[in-house]
Amino acid sequence: MSTKATQFRDASPCRGKKAKAQAQDVRPGYKRTELGIIPESWEVVRLDERCVTYSGGTPDTSRPDFYGGEIPWITSGDLNAGRVREVAGRITKNGLNSSSAKMVRRGDLVLALYGATAGVVAITEIDAAINQAVLAIRTDVCDHEYLFQHLANRKTQIIDTYTQGGQPNLSGAIIRSLLIALPPHAEQRAIAEALSDVDGLLGALEALIAKKRAIKQAAMQQLLTGKTRLPGFSGEWESRQVRDVITRYFCGPSPTCEERNISGEEEWGVLKTTAATVENGWAWRQHKALPRAYWGREHQKVRVGDVIITKAGPRHRVGVSAWVDYVPDRIIVSGKMIGLRPHAQKAVPLVLAAALGSKHTQRFLDERTTGMAESQVNFENQNVLEAPLRLPPIDEQRAIATVLFDMDAEIAALETRRDKTRAIKQGMMQQLLTGRVRLVKPEAAA
Repeated sequence: MSTKATQFRDASPCRGKKAKAQAQDVRPGYKRTELGIIPESWEVVRLDERCVTYSGGTPDTSRPDFYGGEIPWITSGDLNAGRVREVAGRITKNGLNSSSAKMVRRGDLVLALYGATAGVVAITEIDAAINQAVLAIRTDVCDHEYLFQHLANRKTQIIDTYTQGGQPNLSGAIIRSLLIALPPHAEQRAIAEALSDVDGLLGALEALIAKKRAIKQAAMQQLLTGKTRLPGFSGEWESRQVRDVITRYFCGPSPTCEERNISGEEEWGVLKTTAATVENGWAWRQHKALPRAYWGREHQKVRVGDVIITKAGPRHRVGVSAWVDYVPDRIIVSGKMIGLRPHAQKAVPLVLAAALGSKHTQRFLDERTTGMAESQVNFENQNVLEAPLRLPPIDEQRAIATVLFDMDAEIAALETRRDKTRAIKQGMMQQLLTGRVRLVKPEAAA
């Protein structure tokens, strides 16, 4: 027997075993496709086989008569909520007719092509015009809610596959070429309804969280200005300077760093100015990994109970304060902020951070802020130490903090519930959008 014949004979059983093993991986009623294993009754189609797509444009910005009209104008920043109901931008009929801006209708999908929101998809609930960063996806064949869930589930995959480093940049051609796993219409509808129900629950939780935050903000405005006093407290508040209610202050370096959080048990990190936020307070994950030469700076290390205030950066980011309720070990402040350590018998961290954000104190700091451009201003450490504060006695501060802590705990519980619901939805999507779990019997879906 020839060598060639021997090689053929030896190889054939291996190939047969591999093919047989692959066949055994696919359970009855399913098939292997470019998108993985899906039910036999499902199709794999290119998006443009079932949809029409087009992008829009921007009217001439030098023509004020093209803007402020009656036509809503959707940009990529309007898509984050998953539903487009209201937009800030509006254009006129002349602006629409004199540009490449195009109209979408209710029920169309709109997908961001580039920028920070690239890959984000939403359903528009209004008739509107779109700009060049938005792709309209219209279908009269597929269930548009199912298509929305399918594309939303694949956002990360699409970005990872079609963009390489830098700012994500998609195109209409990329989206049109996407392969879609498409069940029969009855099953599309069932999947869409199940996932939309979870979206409704998530929306309700988000609205409740926003409401609770607004209530807390209002309570802070009342309690931390003395407009409302808790039972058992009366008398005038004291006027102090920041230096009177702290044990020390500290600043750190601002070296070139790796844009990532610290890892392991040795690395040190430095806070970004975005660690102190007006909207959500303290955000410790906003830090960078320090070069080794800056490790071990114990005197600049942040600890629980400290208060951080930014002192350099864009004007809207300067003078922002937050109190530290959690921080990993080995995190220091940067040279663009000041760390304050409150005196335990004079200032509660939460109350001190709020007092630093008061109109009275902010006006003082703003008058001492210098800089040639709005994008880069600063004030000195001494300005913070001399800043005026109005604080209640320490017992009243602690009582106020307890009320606000309780509100924070309620908000945190709602956020935990929201995050768990998101995780449940993600699991549902993986099961339903691949056909691993069927909501409609195969014979009924066909």
